[in-house]
Amino acid sequence: MKFLMMVLGTQADYEGMRGKASEHSPAWTQEQLRAMYAYMSAINDDLTETGEMIDGQGLAEPASTRFVTADVDGKPVVRDGPYPDTAELLAGYWLLDCADLDRVTEIAARVAQCPGPEGIKEYPVVIRPVLEGAEDI
Repeated sequence: MKFLMMVLGTQADYEGMRGKASEHSPAWTQEQLRAMYAYMSAINDDLTETGEMIDGQGLAEPASTRFVTADVDGKPVVRDGPYPDTAELLAGYWLLDCADLDRVTEIAARVAQCPGPEGIKEYPVVIRPVLEGAEDI
């Protein structure tokens, strides 16, 4: 089964990783940032080794996000960032091919243990099964 596993973050979280603390996020040290990247890289390496990794990427900060809708004439209506510090958006994802929901839940629990500075907000790791076709709805 294929699953999309996602982590969330805010603009304040990205600023914190740049060393800028706010009321919404502590400042990260370079050592803490390296530890986080090493931790996530080890997970990616393990998932690649088991053949469960299809793709995974970290995403740019929310301030570079665009929300696009269409007006009544079909022309794009664009809303850009930055967004309030509390607006959670997708910060990264893994597209995985796992035996079942129990296995991807085990992986998500490991991701949820990622190291960071004291006071960092804990976001849930989101798991969504990927539909194989319209008949899965």
